[in-house]
Amino acid sequence: MPASKSRIPNGFKKALAVGRPPNVAKLFPNSSALLVSGKYIDRAMLARGKAIAIAANGRNAFVIRGVLKAAQRANAAIIIEIAKSEGGAGAYCAVNFWNLARIVDACCNEMGITVPVAIHADHYGIKGPQDIETARTEIPSMFDAGITSIAIDASHLPDDRNLLASIELIPLVPKWAGLETEVGEIKGKEGLSTPEEALFLIQGLNAHGIYPDWIALNNGTTHGIEASDSGIQVDLTRRIHETIAPYRVSGAQHGTSGNSSERLREIAAGTRTTKANVATALQMISWGLEVNDFGNAILDAGGSFIKVKDQGVSEAMWAEMVAYAQGRSLKAGDYKKLNLPFENKLLGLPRPVRARMAKRVEEFVYTMIVNVFNARNTAPLVIETILKAGSYSPGPKAKRIEKPADWTPEKIKERAAALHADKGSHGNFED
Repeated sequence: MPASKSRIPNGFKKALAVGRPPNVAKLFPNSSALLVSGKYIDRAMLARGKAIAIAANGRNAFVIRGVLKAAQRANAAIIIEIAKSEGGAGAYCAVNFWNLARIVDACCNEMGITVPVAIHADHYGIKGPQDIETARTEIPSMFDAGITSIAIDASHLPDDRNLLASIELIPLVPKWAGLETEVGEIKGKEGLSTPEEALFLIQGLNAHGIYPDWIALNNGTTHGIEASDSGIQVDLTRRIHETIAPYRVSGAQHGTSGNSSERLREIAAGTRTTKANVATALQMISWGLEVNDFGNAILDAGGSFIKVKDQGVSEAMWAEMVAYAQGRSLKAGDYKKLNLPFENKLLGLPRPVRARMAKRVEEFVYTMIVNVFNARNTAPLVIETILKAGSYSPGPKAKRIEKPADWTPEKIKERAAALHADKGSHGNFED
């Protein structure tokens, strides 16, 4: 149902009129969903202080619905995203770069969601020249489809090529859009990002008039199912954020699944992080699998997931999903590949089952927003900032400090050759 008058926040209608980016306003001219630039979500967390917005990977429709309901309950600004591996041209999810905004907009209007939501294209990975060529048309097409924020992730490449690819592609991103960059391929405890690497990337972008809202690091996290408890390195994250502080870049924390609530609170309290990706945990929770208190799926003695009776999908559907996975020799970390072949089957489940799938996500996300990330009541901060700016863009946080002449392609390569950086072994930088 549409939001009732009593639930419409102060300034919401004016924010709706001026705060939605041009692509969103064009796509959804009659919508009451406040889809905004990712810049506004970052600014709200900074205004609150020691607060992080959940960036929920909407791998299925039930995750999206549950996250939106949780954010509405908590009156919190949020980000809903999908990564290139999840929702790009070779996706393993039915939700993708080109339908995510439409799904979120429809859900917001149906459920009366009035909190601000950014639509983020995460880990738009660049691994080589062909990806750069594809990106020239694909990035504009994603914004045509309603994306309001993007992560240009060339972190798999050497430092000089990461920076050069970013300089080449970021002009394709509208200046009003949220922008994330990344240094250090995500792989866990090996090949951690260094302050020197991060500074190199941010300085080089700055010299070219590019001012990212976020930087993602390899700070000890992994993606998917956490295999150890080493987790996020809070001190390293803090040092890197302090090093790049003059450039006013916030942190984006990837791979939160498998890290304890206490560690995530440390990230919120002790670093400049304003965005935290949550993906695998929400998928598992929506399916009805047993998880620990920070969302990591629990395996039985045989290495199999534990399905909680009468939670998430029906028992018959779960048996079908497991049989499909076993028939394709999928390991626990590859169960994510069930999203695409089973999305329509899950949508066809009885209404009470679909409702409990979304409700389970809602309860988990609400607890994270309120008790871990300190993001409760951040929605009004976005509305206030939109009204103050009178625009769909708050503008950049930073200004040019570096001299362009010091960051030509030749000098970028020279500087990169002198960097001390341990790339470690090949890792998982996708989700």
